[in-house]
Amino acid sequence: MASMKDLKPAHFLWEMQGDTAVIRLNRPDRKNPLTFESYAELRDTFRDLVYADDVKAVVFASNGGNFCSGGDVHDIIGPLLQRDMKGLLEFTRMTGDLVRAMKACPQPVIAAVDGICVGAGAMVALYADLRYGTAESKTAYLFTKVGLAGCDMGACAMLPRMIGQGRAAELLFTGRSMSGQEGFDWGFFNRLLPAEDLEPEAVALAGKLADGPTFGHMMTKTMLNQEWSMTLDQAIEAEAQAQAICMQTQDFQRAYDAFVAKQKPDFKGD
Repeated sequence: MASMKDLKPAHFLWEMQGDTAVIRLNRPDRKNPLTFESYAELRDTFRDLVYADDVKAVVFASNGGNFCSGGDVHDIIGPLLQRDMKGLLEFTRMTGDLVRAMKACPQPVIAAVDGICVGAGAMVALYADLRYGTAESKTAYLFTKVGLAGCDMGACAMLPRMIGQGRAAELLFTGRSMSGQEGFDWGFFNRLLPAEDLEPEAVALAGKLADGPTFGHMMTKTMLNQEWSMTLDQAIEAEAQAQAICMQTQDFQRAYDAFVAKQKPDFKGD
């Protein structure tokens, strides 16, 4: 297994709080846009998290009152106009690879969304496992506003599952912002919090998950992703196998021993 606690990325910020990695984009003066370089480095980082045994949860945080303003107009959209079809497809596949890596990493990923969260930034939030927001957050899938289709980075698959087909269709066709309250009412946000409490509460939740049975969390995340395409009978069987695997872990034994001793279990993730 690899160590990632001392990671020093070039294109975003990385901070360890206990066993939780806190990631934030670092261009607050421009509401934290993504660039070719930050896309690629984030993709590679989430891929590497599969092998990291010293990172047990991830918080993707806001910075300067905003989450992410999407792809940078000057650094991404302008140069894309000069690419041929092969070059364009290389870029769109890279963006998809980022969210694939977020779903594939075993750690729970929590998005702490304040302020602007649009375009590709809204997709990053969508692919987190849990989302905390504020009343001031504005989430928009504004791809049609730049002359593109709403079907970007799996939006037409993920967003309807999150908030329902009709609501997703409205956001993807119009590109309008979903308010924080709408996001909470529609099930996009798990909680709405004051801005000053947003990141501390997200990190606190991540810490609780990091202290829990992390092998079991990995299996939960795996099943949540894999069971989309299963029949109910297939899902029941898959979960029977997953649970049988978890019953072989030391954490399962620790939980039993702690219950007998009337103590709180000290999970280790093995």
